[in-house]
Amino acid sequence: MEETYLLNVEGVRKKILHGGRGELPKFQDGSKITFHFQTLKDNFERTVIDDSREAGMPMEIIVGKMFKIEIWETLLCSMRTGEVAEFWCDAIHTGMYALVSKGMRRIAEGRDPLEGQKHRCGMGNMFDYHSTGYDDLDELQRTPQPLIFIMELFRVEEPSAYKRDTWAMSKEEKLAAVPVLHSEGNRLVLQKEFQRAAEKYQEAVICLRNLQAKEKPWEEGWLKLESLVTPLVLNYCQCQLELGEYYEVLEHTTELLQKHNDNAKAYFKRAKAHAAVWNEREAREDFLRVAHLDPAMAAAVKKELKLLGERMRKKHVEDRKRYQGLFQAALALPCHNPAPSTHTHQPSTITQGCVLGWRSQNPGLAHNWDLAMGTAHGIEHQGEKLQPEKAEGEDCPPRIPAVTSSSLVPSLHSQHPSCCMAPDLLEEDGCRWWAGDAAATRLPVALLPVSVLPQR
Repeated sequence: MEETYLLNVEGVRKKILHGGRGELPKFQDGSKITFHFQTLKDNFERTVIDDSREAGMPMEIIVGKMFKIEIWETLLCSMRTGEVAEFWCDAIHTGMYALVSKGMRRIAEGRDPLEGQKHRCGMGNMFDYHSTGYDDLDELQRTPQPLIFIMELFRVEEPSAYKRDTWAMSKEEKLAAVPVLHSEGNRLVLQKEFQRAAEKYQEAVICLRNLQAKEKPWEEGWLKLESLVTPLVLNYCQCQLELGEYYEVLEHTTELLQKHNDNAKAYFKRAKAHAAVWNEREAREDFLRVAHLDPAMAAAVKKELKLLGERMRKKHVEDRKRYQGLFQAALALPCHNPAPSTHTHQPSTITQGCVLGWRSQNPGLAHNWDLAMGTAHGIEHQGEKLQPEKAEGEDCPPRIPAVTSSSLVPSLHSQHPSCCMAPDLLEEDGCRWWAGDAAATRLPVALLPVSVLPQR
């Protein structure tokens, strides 16, 4: 069937490609229409711009919710279920297509459809050109032109037949949904169903954020909504702490504190997340900030600081043992016979062979080994001889001396040809560290302050 129909709309022509079934559906405000579409240029090649089937999911719109391409609602409301039709639309109806297509493409790519969008009042965005990030859409945005839409209508659902998405709710419906979602989240937390609870809190936050987007920031209406958002975000973060999603907590608490820098609960949750990912300095700063803002939480802060100290001490001991084990394992590696060095100082064949063999297998830890070898062979630094010190305690390995001057690096390099990678010296909280160029993490040389012993 290829009959052409002129709809009672200027600049639109319709051609039915496949007839539908039954009577024309009842399209009322709030009805959800599900359909597939294909967009083509009105040229000889009929160039395809978009195809929802390639994106892997059908399109949905809600009748009466002011979809940006208003003509689409008109086109779909002329169709029966199962019908496939082709519509030619003049440029007066396609001016917003580039922006809509950009959002749909971002969703299909798993990206935020609002990424990079700036807030403007009224229709401000329509009169200011910005690249969409897609060359073909930029062309349509610069020069609006007639387009062809091929649509297949799958189903039409009445408002009561489906769960309304947040964006499809009215302002009153969103405000009414927030306390219900908050209560459901609290109930799920008591049942220790933290994932489901987090979803409820998140849905409530989305409702409020949508309403906030229509208010001017920091004015009365916006602030009233923000007062409802804050406890929901904190509850969401508590669920994420329970689920072990610590970086999610860091992101949301930091965002919250940028707006409300006196919120002790936000600092407390962020401190716990920092502690969980071994950010000791940041955790201590946040815990102390909590005690300053809310003295009633001082006892809880004291308890958390004690736990943090115990965890860090245990980690330091484990790190010492791990590095000691690595050095001992390196000594057990098969030794090589490198070519004789032209330098006046030549380490023993066994030592140099072990260093070379271990370096080839552990390039990221080679810096620590270089310093260890240099110390063992009595490297001189500015007239002083570096020697290992003995640490206290049976489970503590000998500490490797470090110096505050970075001129140790050329001393190591000139006296040991095997030290081909110059280390990077850092100092933080009274401890010396190596920063390896092949390692993703910093490697401690000594976890306690050390000294340079004068040559005798």
